[in-house]
Amino acid sequence: MTALHARAIYHEALSRLNDRHLLRDLSYVAGRWVAGKTNRSFAVTDPASSATLAWVASLDGQETVSAIDAAADAFAAWRSLLPQRRSSILRRWGELMLEAREDLALIMTLEQGKPLAESRGEIDYAAGFVEWYAEEAKRINVESVTSHLPDAEMFVRREALGVVGIVTPWNFPSAMITRKAAAALAAGCTVVSHPSSETPLSALALAELGERAGIPAGVFNVVTGDAAPIVGAICADARVRALSFTGSTGIGKLIAGQCATSMKRQVMELGGHAPLIIFDDADLDRAVDIAVNAKFATSGQDCLAANRIFVQRPIMEAFVAAFARRIEALKVGSGLTEGVDIGPLMHERAVAKVEEHVTDALKHGARLAAGGKRHSAGSLFFQPTLLVEPSPDALIMHDETFGPVAAVTAFDSEDEVVARANDTEYGLVAYVVTTNGARQLRLGRMLEFGMVAVNRVKITGGPIPFGGWKQSGLGREGSRHGIEAFTELKYLCVDTTA
Repeated sequence: MTALHARAIYHEALSRLNDRHLLRDLSYVAGRWVAGKTNRSFAVTDPASSATLAWVASLDGQETVSAIDAAADAFAAWRSLLPQRRSSILRRWGELMLEAREDLALIMTLEQGKPLAESRGEIDYAAGFVEWYAEEAKRINVESVTSHLPDAEMFVRREALGVVGIVTPWNFPSAMITRKAAAALAAGCTVVSHPSSETPLSALALAELGERAGIPAGVFNVVTGDAAPIVGAICADARVRALSFTGSTGIGKLIAGQCATSMKRQVMELGGHAPLIIFDDADLDRAVDIAVNAKFATSGQDCLAANRIFVQRPIMEAFVAAFARRIEALKVGSGLTEGVDIGPLMHERAVAKVEEHVTDALKHGARLAAGGKRHSAGSLFFQPTLLVEPSPDALIMHDETFGPVAAVTAFDSEDEVVARANDTEYGLVAYVVTTNGARQLRLGRMLEFGMVAVNRVKITGGPIPFGGWKQSGLGREGSRHGIEAFTELKYLCVDTTA
């Protein structure tokens, strides 16, 4: 794609924005849009065309402390609001997201690259968390305890924890913020959020809509810039009582260490290495549909993506042939183009990792059944790829690929495949395709993953407790459990003799 063509696409896309005020390039602190003391900025680019979308304010550690000051100052008043009032503000925030759905989706596709249809779906997903927690704000219950002491009544209640730090990734730049922030705000906490520097525009657009919805100054802050000083300041400040992070396991461990000095509550949604297990009783067409959706959504850049596909041997050959045909039919291109299935990867590091996994798998005996190299659409595009029977020693069988590469291998018995699926340090999600009801229940119990999807891919949303076992994370997001990390339990014992 030429530079001239890239600029034309960019300007045409911007012309489609209905509300240009949603395209913000300053941080949002204490209810004000701020450039930072040094006026430093960083470029946000469209991964499909390499066009520069915006130059966004880059704040430092000390300016992050100012955001924490604002959140700490706003906490008492926000916590004291009636839950019904917090609920109505959150509900309005969600409504505004849906009203601005097309603009928010366009901004997301421009900075992240995913197809517009997926971006629209993410806006619905993001707003769904806000709607869910708008209701949960009114349900933080008081629990009565049967007294073991004479003349005493006992109660346990949940109270807002304080300032919450939020650090979010680039692959779901809206939903990861609302899943965390809506829960914290519903609980009565205030928030200091740091979005990925690859995709800050979606977060800033949400801040604009939050202000319109009536979120008071200082309650929801968005600090943009280099991660190291910003996240370092959040981790070091004892006033930040909890930190919620989504990202790689390696970075999560570093952040956990930094939080240890102030004993912060931590919620971490980390890496995945999802198995997809297809038994020979499965309907072949449905199994292929599930495999395509589980592997290639968000161009494979999803912690829920199926990284290891196990197929029972009697249907292995037929599955591989059908799967390869579907993969070769996937349309690759700019997410702004209607009908595109696979957009660009986020950056050069992502493409290099995908290339490394493909090269290594081929060295370890895999057969290339589709794709295998960069795509002609641009420098950050990679062909949807199918690798068949890589060795168990191949990188792709141990590490999260985070790209449009599927690895398929055969298995013989149920016990064998369960052992192979569980042979990982990760435990976020597993997928099972079988029509055998007893087997569905057995694998749901035997697989060492926080979430198990049977005969489907889409399982997440506001009502469910999202999270993993082992090194895939700490705590849960979504559901009533997602609000617990942002509250403290308080026990009240009242003497009744007076």
